[in-house]
Parts: sequence; C-alpha cells; structure tokens
Amino acid sequence: MRITDSAISLNVPDPEASAAFVTEHFGFQVAMQADGFVSLRREDAGFHLIFLRVGLSTFKPPSHADAVSGGLLVAFIVDAIDQEYTRLRDAGVRIVTPIETEPWGERYFQVADPNDVIFQLVQWVAEP
Repeated sequence: MRITDSAISLNVPDPEASAAFVTEHFGFQVAMQADGFVSLRREDAGFHLIFLRVGLSTFKPPSHADAVSGGLLVAFIVDAIDQEYTRLRDAGVRIVTPIETEPWGERYFQVADPNDVIFQLVQWVAEP
C-alpha cells in the first residue's frame, strides 16, 4: 500500500465556523466546499482537515452521521510555542488549557474553536 494523501474528518454542528477559525488562526486554506462540507489544506500540515455538518444525509456509514466530534484533539507540533500562545491569546481565541510544560519535555497549550473542537499546539523543549 502507498498512501498518497491523508485527511482528518470531523462532524460538527457548524462546519463553516470551524473552517473560518482554522483558516484565520492556523493558516489553512479552503480546498473544497459544498453545503455542509469544508475541506481545508495547508502544505506543511501533512493532511487535509475536513469539517462535515452533523446529520449530513450523504455521510457514510449512516449510523455515524449524527455523531459529534468529541474526545479528540487536533495537534500541531510547532516551533516558538510561547509566541503562538501570545498570538492566539491576543487574538481572543478561547484557551482551554494554559501553556504548561510536562516533566518529559512537552510544552503545550490547547484552544477550542466555535464547535468545541480542541486544537493542541506542542513544542518539544527536551528530548521525549
């Protein structure tokens, strides 16, 4: 098997709101969009980020169409974590976990988008 691309797809009540959040604060761009569907890309992310409206009739498998993304983190490993924290805080982004450093060297913080999707920004400040 050869994987040629990858994507994360999340069911949310308002895909346009999540897409606007990610384009504004994380520099993703809209690759495709239709009613209830937004696919975003960023060359250096390594994956597409897709938001689907909960209950979309075309969702497969239909048994999961009404599921809302929860208990999931979208993590971005970055450099200059403190600058990113300040930038997002100053932009009024809702910070749900303030910046902290774990004993094993992971420095991170978490923000939430309008649909409560959690984005975690991480910088390794010591070897894991």
